Amino acid sequence: MSKNNADLLRMRLRAERKTMSVDLRQRQSQRMCETLKTWFATLRDTPRIVAAFWPMADEPDLRPLLEHLDQSGVIVVLPVVVKRHAPLEFYRWTPDTALTPGNFGVMEPPCTQAFTPDLLLVPTLGFTSASDRLGYGGGYYDRTLAALHAQHAQIMTIGIAWAEAQLDSPSHAYQPQSHDVRLDAMLTGQGWCPAAPNFQQKLGFSA
Repeated sequence: MSKNNADLLRMRLRAERKTMSVDLRQRQSQRMCETLKTWFATLRDTPRIVAAFWPMADEPDLRPLLEHLDQSGVIVVLPVVVKRHAPLEFYRWTPDTALTPGNFGVMEPPCTQAFTPDLLLVPTLGFTSASDRLGYGGGYYDRTLAALHAQHAQIMTIGIAWAEAQLDSPSHAYQPQSHDVRLDAMLTGQGWCPAAPNFQQKLGFSA
């Protein structure tokens, strides 16, 4: 898919997001939080450091999950754009953390001690059933994942998306580019999309 086609697809997905009702957003966000809580409870080895994201106005809201993880002893971190066109860095968040607007208007925690996450919850604009991700066009998560893989970091990646953002239909055909990093799984308000290779094994589900 050319850059122009990808940009047109992003414009369409952004427009479709705006048509979602507040009630639908809340219900899907709640379902995703509950699904992730249930999944965490089944894991033998719970991720110690979880990178999430603070929601923009039209993104899924996982804040109840973040509070739950913090109360459970998990280190929750949020992404910070420290330098343009560079990988993201991750800094700790707790319910008492004062966030400030950073690049692109994203709320960010103070840059104190950086962490390398075990699990990355990735905001996703569009996705395929095989967990290919269409992001917002800045390339930050692709660069971040590539850098983590180059460091041989053991990390799980889960895309977080609205169910309406799936790109497998003819009208939403999407072909990832060579630099796009496929995620381990995709989660929407309708549940898991487990078609990605090694989904069961990577995320600890029984076959």
